[in-house]
Amino acid sequence: MLKRASSLAGIGLLSILSLDAMAGVTLDNIKKKGFVQCGISDGLPGFSAADSKGNFQGFDVDVCRAVAAAVFGDANKVKYTQLTAKERFTALQSGEVDMLSRSTTWTSSRDGSMGILFAGVAYYDGQGFLVHKKLGVKSAKELDGATFCIQAGTVTELNLADYFRANGLKYTPISFDTSDESFKALESGRCDVLTADQSQLYGQRLKLAAPDDFVVLPEVISKEPLTTAVRRGDEEWYSVVRWTQIAWLNAEELGVTSKNVNELARTTKNPDVARLLGVEGALGKDLNLPNDWVVKIVAQVGNYGESFERSLGQGSELKIKRGLNALWTQGGLQYGPPVR
Repeated sequence: MLKRASSLAGIGLLSILSLDAMAGVTLDNIKKKGFVQCGISDGLPGFSAADSKGNFQGFDVDVCRAVAAAVFGDANKVKYTQLTAKERFTALQSGEVDMLSRSTTWTSSRDGSMGILFAGVAYYDGQGFLVHKKLGVKSAKELDGATFCIQAGTVTELNLADYFRANGLKYTPISFDTSDESFKALESGRCDVLTADQSQLYGQRLKLAAPDDFVVLPEVISKEPLTTAVRRGDEEWYSVVRWTQIAWLNAEELGVTSKNVNELARTTKNPDVARLLGVEGALGKDLNLPNDWVVKIVAQVGNYGESFERSLGQGSELKIKRGLNALWTQGGLQYGPPVR
């Protein structure tokens, strides 16, 4: 028994030492190569899509840019890898990308068994349904016997099966590898309904030849907390990505914007703002980042609310309401832990 206990203790010590040896490796490697390699979607308006010059824009892209601004002081030091739902986890696990910022739901099975860490909910979403108006339905419960387009490798397949079984309905699924393929199939009439995260439905709907011919039904059948992800085993890099998002939210809550951040960094008398912007405290040092890392994020990318409105909200084509993604002070779920 003593020998077995001693052996187990030795294994535990080796595991701790192995994790200690890994700590900081990702961040060090990123600093050496001079950019963050960020995995994004294969093209989703409002979240990550290339403009006419080939430059990626959108809310998910802004998350990547915010992390780059924190690490390098330059939001442009990012390279992007477009990934399908099937490809995303392998790309992260293999080291092809440093982080994922693309429509990925935080679930227990992914958290527990895939060797990745979820760094915080960037966007609270839920699964919905997109149908052609000529179908004449007003509710998902009228879709008994319908044919569904589904993107393979997503949780939408299980959610759809659960919803239809719970409501005693039948359906026929058709799976596609990419979101573009599934939307083209809906447009061509190959299926009656497309189901995906509502944010994806609103974004991809803009790509259709006649977007006004299609409508998103009111039902939301699941919880889809869309979350950035990093590889498990390097807590320092995880903390940088996580606290970048937290700082983004706190900046909005404290009224720190791209227009006033530099002035506030010089003149603020508010202790919370002073700590956030690195005038006081040691958050930058604790994360192995410069003291003014949050100033760089907000000056170059804006705060959470600025990015949301520009990419998804009233300043965008999507016109998505903040809803659950409003700050907790405004009745939403977005809540940044304090900097202190």
